Amino acid sequence: MTNLAEDTAARPVSHKSPRSAPDLRQRLTSGLRRNGPESSGPQAYGQTAPLPEQAPELAGHGRLSGEALEIAHTLHDNGVSVPVLTGSVRLADMALIAAAGIGAAFGKMPASASEIVTLGIPHAIAIAITLLFSLAFFQAADAYQVSVMRRGLSQIGRVVAGWTLVFAMLFLIRTMTGIGSSLNQQWIGAWFVIGMVGLICARLVVYRLVRHWMETGRLERRAIIVGGGTAAAELIHELESNSDNDIRICGIFDDRANDRSPPVVAGYPKLGDISALVEFARLARIDMLIVCIPLRAEQRVLQLLRRLWVLPVDIRLSAHTDKVRFRNRGASFIGTVPFVDVVEKPITDWDMVAKRVFDIVFASLAIATLFPVMIATAIAIRLDSKGPVLFRQKRYGFNNEIIDVLKFRSMYHEMSDPNAKKVVTKGDSRVTKVGRIIRKTSIDELPQLFNVLRGELSLVGPRPHAVNAHTDNHTWDEVVDGYFARHKVKPGVTGWAQINGWRGEVDTPEKIQKRVECDVYYIENWSILFDLKILFMTPLSLLNTENAY
Repeated sequence: MTNLAEDTAARPVSHKSPRSAPDLRQRLTSGLRRNGPESSGPQAYGQTAPLPEQAPELAGHGRLSGEALEIAHTLHDNGVSVPVLTGSVRLADMALIAAAGIGAAFGKMPASASEIVTLGIPHAIAIAITLLFSLAFFQAADAYQVSVMRRGLSQIGRVVAGWTLVFAMLFLIRTMTGIGSSLNQQWIGAWFVIGMVGLICARLVVYRLVRHWMETGRLERRAIIVGGGTAAAELIHELESNSDNDIRICGIFDDRANDRSPPVVAGYPKLGDISALVEFARLARIDMLIVCIPLRAEQRVLQLLRRLWVLPVDIRLSAHTDKVRFRNRGASFIGTVPFVDVVEKPITDWDMVAKRVFDIVFASLAIATLFPVMIATAIAIRLDSKGPVLFRQKRYGFNNEIIDVLKFRSMYHEMSDPNAKKVVTKGDSRVTKVGRIIRKTSIDELPQLFNVLRGELSLVGPRPHAVNAHTDNHTWDEVVDGYFARHKVKPGVTGWAQINGWRGEVDTPEKIQKRVECDVYYIENWSILFDLKILFMTPLSLLNTENAY
């Protein structure tokens, strides 16, 4: 293998002269630098929040410079949510198509009430089938990709082609099966024309909105370059040559000293080393990490990925320095620059919207169903011991965000342990009589349904652990390598680990290792059906109370 120092050594950058620090910050926060991929739509933005003031020891800012901290906080805003945008466009398309069909139908319906009912059922069936076909064809045509929405003619062409194929499919079904033969052809023709005009007008509005949000910096993917020197400078210049894109470079992180990796590359500052990068990504909303290191320097690449994969971001290896040609699978392009897709952000885009709707619907049903149990539990707690009914504990949420998780109080108030300094053990004298019952049955977790409605938790996901949770005087991130990878998604009220019996006391490194393995399996294999399976298996898993006390 070629010597690693030769592979990664930085050479002088001659493309642009360095800029002053204030100018750099202005460029990073102005929202005017956008470059990005043409072949893959933007991923959903992660939602992070500054760590609370009451837990400064958890902030971990020690490795970040003042400039890096300032930039991280300016990059904290979420801008326009990609899942909300694409979901709203889908809903608008479906509403417009249904409205066009209903309007065309009413225009041709006779005045007789009996005839209206007779015509109404076939019309409703035709509209429902058309909605399904439209969603499928528009999706297949990438009409819901932001990279397509920002191009007017391309977007309209895809929608027109998809709409035409929908009616061609309906005509084919009608001809071959006779289904829908009672539908008036004039109504079908009017629906096609009205729907076409409406979809074109709507997509022109979408195009203008997306372009406006791009120009104001509200719709973009924020990228960090990992690695510096000439390779990073060349990459930046190639990205900036594609001006009509959505990538915004927010800085550079590199472990190497300034003699091998200049403090300013192509006008962008080096904000710190890889340890600082992990802290920076926890504070700022970053969507992508671009590793700009030659692929032949495999050991260094592997070492970096081992430290970075715990972050909820896309990770791509830049292949521009190796001049490698890729097929589409496993690779993507930002403009003309090839990248190897190493890690993708889990549960993004429409999946994020679907999971949120799932959480709201089922959490609301659970609260309505279990409300009498919650009232009875609250009364029992007040009668059993003095103190508040609810207990709040700081736990790790999505992307290591610190959240207050609600529980029914199960310990004597004066012995409560909000910092989880001492693990609850069998026969623990701190636990009340009522507390033993609600802990064994997990009734103490029911208030977390309100955390779900607030968006801090999901119904299903890795269980949120206390910030100071530990085993044998070691915090769990020290016990398990890659522990924080479980925070790439929102934590849940129940999860795959609990279904498999890993609930209750964690008194050995093996137990937390098994929990993390289950959590990572869930993240890598997530689906709505998987969530349903876990949700409906949860009551059965509660029968296993071996480690719950």
